[in-house]
Amino acid sequence: MRSFVCAAAVAALAVSGCAAPVMSAPTTPAASASAQVVYGYAWPDGEGRLRVVPKSETFEKHEGGFSGYRLAPTAGAKELRLDYGSATYGRVTVACDLKETEGQVALDDRGLGRTACKPSDLATELERGPVAVRAEHRDGKATRINEILVPDWPDLKTAQGTIQRVDDRSVLFSSGGKQVKLGYTYATVFFRTTAKCGDGWLTGRPVNADQDGLGKKQCSADDLTEALSKLRHPVLVKVDYTPEVDSLEQVWEVFGDA
Repeated sequence: MRSFVCAAAVAALAVSGCAAPVMSAPTTPAASASAQVVYGYAWPDGEGRLRVVPKSETFEKHEGGFSGYRLAPTAGAKELRLDYGSATYGRVTVACDLKETEGQVALDDRGLGRTACKPSDLATELERGPVAVRAEHRDGKATRINEILVPDWPDLKTAQGTIQRVDDRSVLFSSGGKQVKLGYTYATVFFRTTAKCGDGWLTGRPVNADQDGLGKKQCSADDLTEALSKLRHPVLVKVDYTPEVDSLEQVWEVFGDA
């Protein structure tokens, strides 16, 4: 969902010189020995809170001044939940309210977003989709969050398995003996076999199933949330998702699920 932002930033190959407020330098280990740092893709986890699975990071600085990160899975990493209500927030865009970089990026010499923004701006971005971040935190509270650029997001993957609701914007997807928590946003598409988007799971005749039993009626993320909220057990689906980012992009209801 966010790859277009990174692509635009790569094309810019420049650090903005605009007059937007600039964040101070990140906390050094010597200055705050008790603070911890996590890199990863942040998702909303309720008002003023986020969740992130820690990743290993590699900082890369390229010719032309562009700086970016490569994020990779860390064995045994567990989801971290942080309160960001009092955190400082640095964006890679040159203004806090921009959806995209629009050809300019605001990065410090460590490749961290340097436009000083508010926690409410972070909340807005999280509603749009996962945000690649570096976060300093202590005792469950984020003290400083900076956006980072990840030029090469993982490729989309298609799989069949089962999903079960976790909350209104995340599911557990199981396939091939493995299970992963996937988040989704308003942009996620839900293809139904039923007559209406608001019908119960596999309710009525499969009037919108293709020859393979896959839904073909396009519905919304809210319709997916409503359908899953009424279920007690996992249901069979086909999905498109982005590994490592753990982002659910498309879901197909499958006719024949018992």
